[in-house]
Amino acid sequence: MNIFTTHNPYTGKTLEHYTALDKKAVDESILAVEASFRKWSTRSITERSKPMFVLAGLLRKKKLLLAELITLEMGKPMEESKAEIEKCAWLCDYYAAHAGDMLAQESIKTDAKESYLEFEPMGIIYAIMPWNFPFWQVLRAAVPTIMAGNAMVLKHAPNVIACAEAIEKLFIEAGFPQQLMLNLVIDHNTSDYLISKKEIRGVTLTGSLKAGQAVAMQAAKHIKKVVLELGGSDPFIVLKDADLDRACSVGVQSRMLNAGQVCIAAKRFIVVEAIYDDFVEQHKKYLENISLGDPMDPATQMGPLARPDLRASIEKQVDESIQMGARLICGGKEQAKPPFFSPTLLTDVSKGMPVYDEETFGPVSVVIKARDEQEAIQIANDSPFGLGCSIWTDDLPMARQLASQVESGAVFINGMTKSDPRLPFGGIKESGYGRELGSYGIKEFLNIKTIWIA
Repeated sequence: MNIFTTHNPYTGKTLEHYTALDKKAVDESILAVEASFRKWSTRSITERSKPMFVLAGLLRKKKLLLAELITLEMGKPMEESKAEIEKCAWLCDYYAAHAGDMLAQESIKTDAKESYLEFEPMGIIYAIMPWNFPFWQVLRAAVPTIMAGNAMVLKHAPNVIACAEAIEKLFIEAGFPQQLMLNLVIDHNTSDYLISKKEIRGVTLTGSLKAGQAVAMQAAKHIKKVVLELGGSDPFIVLKDADLDRACSVGVQSRMLNAGQVCIAAKRFIVVEAIYDDFVEQHKKYLENISLGDPMDPATQMGPLARPDLRASIEKQVDESIQMGARLICGGKEQAKPPFFSPTLLTDVSKGMPVYDEETFGPVSVVIKARDEQEAIQIANDSPFGLGCSIWTDDLPMARQLASQVESGAVFINGMTKSDPRLPFGGIKESGYGRELGSYGIKEFLNIKTIWIA
């Protein structure tokens, strides 16, 4: 019998124990979900939108309670947790209002009398989700999938199981059918078994490269479609004519949000040499003014890392990089006792160092010097990842040209890279494949059926 135990990252106290389901219980659950899907898939988009609007209202009504749950289980400051719930409500409203247009029959002119496309739900989609945005990550996958007529079963990260249970209850309270959105507490072996079941028609995962590789292999074995979002090492390019103060301010916000535990955070600051020293100095000032503390305290700007192993991992990356020649400007492990890791700034970073080559999932800013904009693009693309990028310059024609040269799923010019319900979200290379959100995301788990009439 496998037991999962959740802890408060700030106090270290045990929150709850959960017993994993066995295969027999999973089999029974999947039969119930399949029955729920069969009924739900026959409903019109208008009928599906009604409980989705209700869900948006419930999220706003219960925002404080749900935000407290997030902060207790994974440690982000309350203000960030409340913002996460608000964003989830926006997501629900957006798809409830626009899914009908996204899924409308599409006519295509051919040699036929008539030819068109229909978008049909596939069935049960299995979602394997991470802990860093325990509501947003789940709803980002679930809302468009369910509005498209599918059902979803969820395996959430084992440190945020109470959040997973709360999400399932919210769907039921909003008026969705029982078992349409079902949380399953299962271990890795049972997860592999679940992927093999014929009722599961697709898999979506947000997580590490290792997890993505394992799930993709299992899904391929059983011919299941997969969407993978596997993190990144996003470049934040600052050119000589950029608004330096705003670039530093937004850059620090992007890097330090959620204690740096964000897949699409700015992770490699690539700055042209003409303003390099000024950028480092300004960036340092912003980092040194960040307050660490109890995430329940409204004055706290940064909470603890979610788990002790995450702190150990980022500490190892920083220490090894310093040993290889990186320069510690501020922060580092000595500045903050566990469970915190203080906002850290490293310069003189070069290829071969862990903080250059790997994803850094913690509050560590890495500044890399570039001769000019072309070398900045070369450095930006010198990564196995390709999720997002931010470019800062007042020369918008140049910014557009550079954006086309960056190898990533998104480029934000003079703004923080972020997800938005209206825009497709996803990466290339080792950041994964497939898209969530927008009109492209809702079609990932649909049968795009061609109808041709002679």
